[in-house]
Amino acid sequence: MEAFYIILLVGTVLVLAAAFSSLLAFRFGAPLLLVFLSIGLLAGVDGLGIRFENYSFTFMLGSVALAIVLFDSGFSTPIHSFRIAAVPALTMASAGVLATTGLFGIAASYMLGFSLLEGMLLGAIIASTDAAAVFFLLRIGGINIRDKVRSTLEVESGTNDPMAIFLTVALSELVATGQGFSGLDWHFLLLFVEEMGLGLIFGVLGGMMIVWVLNRFTSDRGLAPIFVLTLALLVFAFTGTMGGSGFLAVYVAGMYSGNRKMFAKQQITRFNEGLTWLAQIIMFLVLGLLATPSQFPILILPAVGLALFLMFVARPIAVWLSLLAYDFTQQEITFLSWVGLRGAVSILLAIMPILSGVDNGSVFFNVTFIIVLVSLLVQGWTIKPVAQYLGLIIPPRIGAIDKVELDLPGKATHELISYRVIKDSPLLSGERIPRWAIPSLVIRDNRSIRYQYAGRLREGDQVYLFVSPPYIGLLDRLFASRAALDEDDAEFFGAFAISPTRPAKELDAAYGPGLINPAEQSLTVGELMNGRLGGHADYADRMRFGSVVLIVREMDENGHIKSIGVSLEPVEPATNLPIFINMREIAHRIRDRIRKYRGKPVPGASSSNQS
Repeated sequence: MEAFYIILLVGTVLVLAAAFSSLLAFRFGAPLLLVFLSIGLLAGVDGLGIRFENYSFTFMLGSVALAIVLFDSGFSTPIHSFRIAAVPALTMASAGVLATTGLFGIAASYMLGFSLLEGMLLGAIIASTDAAAVFFLLRIGGINIRDKVRSTLEVESGTNDPMAIFLTVALSELVATGQGFSGLDWHFLLLFVEEMGLGLIFGVLGGMMIVWVLNRFTSDRGLAPIFVLTLALLVFAFTGTMGGSGFLAVYVAGMYSGNRKMFAKQQITRFNEGLTWLAQIIMFLVLGLLATPSQFPILILPAVGLALFLMFVARPIAVWLSLLAYDFTQQEITFLSWVGLRGAVSILLAIMPILSGVDNGSVFFNVTFIIVLVSLLVQGWTIKPVAQYLGLIIPPRIGAIDKVELDLPGKATHELISYRVIKDSPLLSGERIPRWAIPSLVIRDNRSIRYQYAGRLREGDQVYLFVSPPYIGLLDRLFASRAALDEDDAEFFGAFAISPTRPAKELDAAYGPGLINPAEQSLTVGELMNGRLGGHADYADRMRFGSVVLIVREMDENGHIKSIGVSLEPVEPATNLPIFINMREIAHRIRDRIRKYRGKPVPGASSSNQS
């Protein structure tokens, strides 16, 4: 019992230290997961002297923690975000992981003296981005970027783990048994199809089961989060037992259930957030305890070299190849390449060679640990500056907002929303609540007042309203503070605005001609932008049109373009390297060169802008 109390005491102190350190990380902008990992290192064998070498327990604990993180990632991903980013994100999560594994494997075989197969094993271990790190930096780090770019990163980080795990397990088996590349046959391809297929099927079925159970056992809201947690882990364990990818299944189950009407959904969301934080803290602390920094110096130079190769060569090339066919700009592909943070997943997978009996398994673990540290230090600390440098930070549509969504029982068609009236809200300057919103109660000075007797709303009032879900975004703008704009934001949307209903041929006559094809002659400017931006344009989307850049200034409540800005200033490309040019831009350049060769005028030749 005394040993138990000592272990419990040390464990709780470490978790508390990690939790309190997060306050400093928020204040100074430090990568929070790096802080958790550092506390584990400081408490380990080369720090305070805690000796921990249980690799099997760490792998099992880390797998459960990762399953919890992936379920919450899926649960908090709106289906809209998944739809607009699914194809490019899944391409990066599959083909991108394979490309990273191959490129990194070649470099590792030279820099560490590995065989090519061993190098590819290390490549598979570090090939996936860390969902926890990406979600934290994008959602909590205050980086306001285009929705398609953000969604692509989030969906990729949540779906690339199954591919990396499959490759790591398969390559570990080949290296450990000495089969080499001769062991690669159709068996592995069939195994991959089986794992991913079963993971997808059981994930959808598991999500349906979670929704069904929650909506039929509505007696106690306190039990709802427990039901969801245990059912999610049931999906994870059952899928793995049946030979499928439990990690893919739990992510899909989270996404399915998170986008359905469920009992006590707000309580479940808050519980998942807290549990995810705890899972990340424990996972990073234990992985930090497992490391032995005194073994790092002998590997530090090649490991840092490999980390730089991953950040500046392997990841960018893999991302570019994956996104070549999609309409991402040079700036966006550069940013997607840079936000390839490695974290707990890579360290967790680095345990697999040790468990599989691979020779020098500790080398894989130590090199991976150093690469993760370098990634969190360099990339984790520079995400926002890089986004600003590339011009991807978009002006906020609204300022701060204080809102709580409350659950209504059954299949209610309205939501109950509570807003706090904050400083600079349009309501304080005379704006009125629209008729389609039904205000019911105002809390003022700790007293409840019926809305019709409350008079004019004041700063600090808490207002409760019933509203149909499609109109919640409009209420957000009404109750929000004034958006704080930087000096550069005023020029972000161009010199002047045009109506999206104007004929596209007028735009072609002004800035062409010859920039639109015959099929686009009858389109409006808004329809032209939607078509060239993948079928659906969004706020702040940009499209090059000859010598100008068209920018979506405003969207209406139905998702249609309401106003388009025209920028006459050239937008410089992110880099002169051709690897960051998408297929459409390559076609444009080939066409321009052919025109120039034939002596014909090149539309928009006076500007070298790149949207």
